[in-house]
Amino acid sequence: MDKECCQQEIKRAENCMVCGATLEYLERAASVTCNYCGKEEAGYVRCPKGHYVCDECHGKGAFDLIKDISLATKEKDPLVIAELLMAHPKIPFLGCEHGLIATASLLAALRNEGTLSISDGQIVEAMKRTQKQSMPPYCALTGVCGVPIGIGAAFSVILGAACPKDRESAITMHVVARTIDTIANDVGPMCCKSFVRTALGVGYNAAKEYFNVNLPIHRERISCFYSKRHPHGCRESECLYFPKTT
Repeated sequence: MDKECCQQEIKRAENCMVCGATLEYLERAASVTCNYCGKEEAGYVRCPKGHYVCDECHGKGAFDLIKDISLATKEKDPLVIAELLMAHPKIPFLGCEHGLIATASLLAALRNEGTLSISDGQIVEAMKRTQKQSMPPYCALTGVCGVPIGIGAAFSVILGAACPKDRESAITMHVVARTIDTIANDVGPMCCKSFVRTALGVGYNAAKEYFNVNLPIHRERISCFYSKRHPHGCRESECLYFPKTT
């Protein structure tokens, strides 16, 4: 087995999944071929060494992993659930898998809290909705991050929002707008893990406002340990979750 084949068996969590090199972000799509499945497509993110990983291969197995842990947990703090999921070695450091984490963590916590009647099927449905719209790298290219989409999908499923609906759809859009506005303050550079934490704080406030549900959320307990792994450079002391020095 040659070196390239050996590299393809080990997917790295940050930078290029094949070789670990810093990725190139293109202003216009280029023709690329996935190293894992061979699919040819137009892509905006590629490795300077010629490697490319398509969206499906990038997050392969992440959906089922997030689903299984979220359906099994009894935890009521959505941040605890999210931290557990984000720390899993199969979750890429950056990526729209974090939209799924936001969806599943919030709904699992609300289900476990018990005020709202939320089924496992609703959690899976919200994850499927998130996956349909949260697609890399459009978070940066369109300004609509996948994490707020995940929060919106959660509220959409709870409220039964749909095009013919009025108040249900309005609430969902207001919650998404708040989430986008709040995480925009975390940019520089973008960090999916920071976005998940901040978005779940917005979800907590919205659940309290619209459903009178008070989740036991503890943001002050978070001390991020991912700083040295951030491929674009961590914001460090400018981030709410960066470890505080005494």
